[in-house]
Amino acid sequence: MSEQPLSRPDPDRFEVSKGTLWLDRAMNHIIRIGGVAVILAVLGIFFFIVKEVVPLFSGANVAAEKSVLSESKRPLEMGVDEWGTYPFLYDGGNELTFISMIDGSRKRIALPGIDGTTVTATSYDPIHTRLTLGLADGRIATFLIIYQTGFDDSAKRTITPSVDAEPVYEMKSGAGAVRTISYGDGGGQRLLIAARDAGVSVLRFGKKRSLLGEGRLMLLGETDLSGKFDAPVVAVTASQNGDDLLVATSDGKLRFFKGGGGEPKLRQTFSPFGEEPVRRMDYLFGGVSVAMTGDSGAQKVLSLFRPEGASERQFGETKAFDAIGVGHPIFSPSLRNKTFLIGAGKTLSLRYLTSGATRWQGEVDFVPVTAAIDAKSEHFFIAGDDGRVQRFKLDDSHPEASWKAFFGKVWYEGGGKPVYQWQSTGGSDDFEPKLSLIPLITGSLKGTFYALLFSIPIALLAAIFSAAFLPPAMKQVVKPTMEIMASLPSVVLGFLAGIWLAPILQDKVPSVILVVVSLPITALLFGWIWSRQPMRVRGLLENGREWMALIPLLLIAAWGAWELGPLFERMAFVYNDPASGMQIADFRLWWPQATGLGYDQRNCLIVGFAMGFAVIPVIFTIAEDALSNVPRTLTAAASALGASRWQVVWTIILPVASPGIFSALMIGFGRAVGETMIMVMATGNTPVTEWNLFSGMRTLSANIAVELPEAAPGSTHYRTLFLGALVLFAFTFFLNSAAEIVRQKLRDKNRIA
Repeated sequence: MSEQPLSRPDPDRFEVSKGTLWLDRAMNHIIRIGGVAVILAVLGIFFFIVKEVVPLFSGANVAAEKSVLSESKRPLEMGVDEWGTYPFLYDGGNELTFISMIDGSRKRIALPGIDGTTVTATSYDPIHTRLTLGLADGRIATFLIIYQTGFDDSAKRTITPSVDAEPVYEMKSGAGAVRTISYGDGGGQRLLIAARDAGVSVLRFGKKRSLLGEGRLMLLGETDLSGKFDAPVVAVTASQNGDDLLVATSDGKLRFFKGGGGEPKLRQTFSPFGEEPVRRMDYLFGGVSVAMTGDSGAQKVLSLFRPEGASERQFGETKAFDAIGVGHPIFSPSLRNKTFLIGAGKTLSLRYLTSGATRWQGEVDFVPVTAAIDAKSEHFFIAGDDGRVQRFKLDDSHPEASWKAFFGKVWYEGGGKPVYQWQSTGGSDDFEPKLSLIPLITGSLKGTFYALLFSIPIALLAAIFSAAFLPPAMKQVVKPTMEIMASLPSVVLGFLAGIWLAPILQDKVPSVILVVVSLPITALLFGWIWSRQPMRVRGLLENGREWMALIPLLLIAAWGAWELGPLFERMAFVYNDPASGMQIADFRLWWPQATGLGYDQRNCLIVGFAMGFAVIPVIFTIAEDALSNVPRTLTAAASALGASRWQVVWTIILPVASPGIFSALMIGFGRAVGETMIMVMATGNTPVTEWNLFSGMRTLSANIAVELPEAAPGSTHYRTLFLGALVLFAFTFFLNSAAEIVRQKLRDKNRIA
């Protein structure tokens, strides 16, 4: 037979088709574009959040506007309408001068009942627009300034000022002219305090109701306080609700009297500036805090709070501001928030009580002698001793915001000490927003910690057992089951945890403690005993099927521990009732008595169990893949050298798979820290800073989900929620970056040659 020549291979058969090459290039470009798009999307989200947050940290913007000249020389009091267009001046005569800031026109309105006498003391209440005058003959006159609004034919707002005179009262106690005066109007009760040349008097007013409605204002009584002071009185002020009185004397002492609808009673005596006399005392919006200005220009704010162990509220220093300077001090509070304007000489300063921050400070062209802020806090006015009146545009959208307000301890009104607190809304206009992010950050870390404390041991041990010990047939069942668990909706887990699990566990904590302790002890004891059995016994079960003997023991141990819980509670958790002296076996009562911490039904224990079902599948799946992908040549070589199954796991599988395991932990951490619905439904959603296992929490993500739908766009509350999102974004970004560095180091360290 003749040999057939070998045919040469066709070189075209080794060439890749053009379609495949085109598809490969297209997919490479698509992957690159997709990666860049993801990066741009993340950066876009970041810059959007930053754009919403940046305005929080900008100060107040103040711009000088129109200046007009009035005929009032050195005005004593000043007020303005709600829209900041029609201020009035009072210079001590028998008429008010209203000035239009639109066309500069002036209107004078007479004050009836004070002709023929000299005005020696004045005060103005911007809340009730009441001007109070003390006269040289000891009488007191009050006038209500009324601004009536309307619209002309062109739908332009018109303002018509008028004055309503109230009855003139004559003080019976004391002698001489009235030197300082203040009026507090609480509606149902009103107090007027006046210091004369000799004597200090308090007048109480009220309206008696009848079938026809409210009656006229009546003088209910007068109290002489003259004998309570060792030095001349230099300043007096009444609270906005007509309940409290403050009297300052020339020796630097300040006396706090409580009205309460009856005779004023001395409650507190203190010296805010030592021996330095108080020059001004002015209540801020809400009537709980008073701004004190000393002769040297020093300024402090004192607020009412209940000291520890005391039964009554007293004044205490909560804020100290920079001195405003020497000179005639002027003051005007905002009627919208805790902002106030203070000045001395040509210096003006806009300050905010809660944060203790100076929002704006600047110099003006002339020396103001009085000032006023309109009700909308959109303008403020100053008047000089030459009759000049100037309006300033005020734009301070976020006075509550500051680094200290967000991340520092703040002494809020009514509180006994500086605290971290989140309470963004309240039930009244004078509410002080509490915007500390520390309780929310603490809640996020706390919830994540307890969730991972429960899930990491279970997930990692399960992944190790599945990858290194479980037979392949069982693994094909276990792993898909765990992956299906990862698809459980978090809202369902949160619902079950809050509605079903929490009520069950609230009085079963001792049983839970015994179960948590008994299960690992039973498993370790079984492993120790099983490993010491002869081969003929261990050979009864195939390697990896030891769980068939372990599971029944664990179930029995768990059942026994659960049933022994009440006995354990009677032995270890006995509450001593201080009222009856009885001893009660109740963990819920024992825990607060033993630790001083609270006990909530929805607590971190519930979160740990609920979050475990969300986090365990994530950690298990990734860690199991990393462990299963360790080359079998390494494990086979170790086994051939005589290593036991556990030695192979400990010395070979875990080190090689450590980068993947670390990645699983970080992904599980991200899943826990970003969880929202479980945290909302299973924690009670209370913003606290304690790490108590049996208290609730509020996380940053849960807070955003709960409050963002109700926050007004552009408001301080709205932007603060975005600041929380930025903190969460930055926290996860830096943590993931650090985790990636650690993962790369582990990968390089355990790289297979």
